[in-house]
Amino acid sequence: MTSFQDALRTDRLDTLRSIPKSDLHNHAFGGGNRAWIARTTGHDIVPLDVPLSSMAEMHEWVGNRIGRLFDGPKGRLTAFEATLVQAQHDGVTRLEVGEDVWAITLFDGNAAKLTRELRNIHARVAPEIEWIPQLGMSRHCSVSSLTKWLIPFLELGFYKTIDLSGDELSQPVETFKPLYRMAKAAGLTLKAHVGEWGDADSVWRAVEQLELDEVQHGIAAADSEHVMRFLANNKIRLNICPTSNLMLGRVESLAAHPIRRLFDAGVVVTINTDDVLVFGQGVSEEFRNLFRAGLFDAEELDSIRLAGLLEPLPAL
Repeated sequence: MTSFQDALRTDRLDTLRSIPKSDLHNHAFGGGNRAWIARTTGHDIVPLDVPLSSMAEMHEWVGNRIGRLFDGPKGRLTAFEATLVQAQHDGVTRLEVGEDVWAITLFDGNAAKLTRELRNIHARVAPEIEWIPQLGMSRHCSVSSLTKWLIPFLELGFYKTIDLSGDELSQPVETFKPLYRMAKAAGLTLKAHVGEWGDADSVWRAVEQLELDEVQHGIAAADSEHVMRFLANNKIRLNICPTSNLMLGRVESLAAHPIRRLFDAGVVVTINTDDVLVFGQGVSEEFRNLFRAGLFDAEELDSIRLAGLLEPLPAL
């Protein structure tokens, strides 16, 4: 029995926070530590307290609660620093997070300048954390714009992963294939948000079309035995955010969360925060919530924690 398992059984949150864990699905804009942000900016961001039913409602909430706090280059860097502070607070030792490629426009079109700022913050604030730098892309942007912004980052040879987020229905996933071929040629791990609002078929199609190594969310895959088998056989990891799914109305309760079906089907899953500022739950709380809901036992949750600390297996 490990201390992590014992801490789950005895409901000791401070102990859970002291034990190494990963956060592989984290948006720096919403990933910061609430107390640190309040001290630094004077702006206290009270987390979401009632479930929502759409991304539009979430964007409205963010506009009202966070507003323009993280606008501009200084704001973006403040958000990144707050995310590192939150990771330290929560015992996250492996953190996958970065910046959207459009943010190059805030730094004189200079990817090296933005990257240097991020690296300096990491070295100053949390050098002990294994930071996996990620590039984000929005489905709402045109492929021509994304290409223009992405290339300078790829040329740096520093970033490790790439992710596509935003409204799953805004553009067909095939639209982004050229960008993913570029990222694959540059050696990046390929990820995309899919199966949060779409169906199981959309998860399968995104993995096939974009040659994904990992999926952010992907919970709709649980509706199809065929798709779950496909993910398991091809070693596609799903980086799941349980509270986010609950508070955005994608699941009725944590006890009914499809992560259990995915796990039982042999799909590799990890547990993550998405936007801790919005949902108010760190990784430690996410593990505790799933244990309290009776969805997993302590040994199973410990195995998921340990899997998140490892490099993902290469997709087949």
